[in-house]
Amino acid sequence: MKSTLTFIALLTAGLALAAAPSILHAPKGTPSQAQDQAPVLVNVCLITRNVRQLATFYEQVLQRKPHEVNQSYVEFAAGAGVLAIFAADAQEKYIPGSAIPAMNKSAILEFRVNDADQEFARLQGIVKTWVKPPTTQPWGTRSFCFRDPDGNLVDYFTPGKQP
Repeated sequence: MKSTLTFIALLTAGLALAAAPSILHAPKGTPSQAQDQAPVLVNVCLITRNVRQLATFYEQVLQRKPHEVNQSYVEFAAGAGVLAIFAADAQEKYIPGSAIPAMNKSAILEFRVNDADQEFARLQGIVKTWVKPPTTQPWGTRSFCFRDPDGNLVDYFTPGKQP
């Protein structure tokens, strides 16, 4: 299964650059060329009190191994960008008071999958908190939603057939 991170809200601005500069690269070209480029979202970082638990969950859900930078930070390549998981105590050292783990109630991690119903069946033994069963949306997308162990909302969807 190829999952692609398609839409996510940035949880912690700039954290990826501070946490894993070897993964992300500055824009190419001269400084004036870089200033003309629109920002590109390349990383979303989930702040957690339990990196191992969240990394294990996403390893099963995404069916891929993370790149483990250290015990405080792991990343999953996710097609259009990176899903990073970072320890709350380490985040506090970088940007004190900036993040509260397991408190997200506004962002959704959305992954395009080949078959939403098949994925829903596969995840039955992995996901503990279901939000919405597979449903066909008015715009044709078939999707379901669940929460990760920290309560972050995750949406798996299959685009509808184009007329």
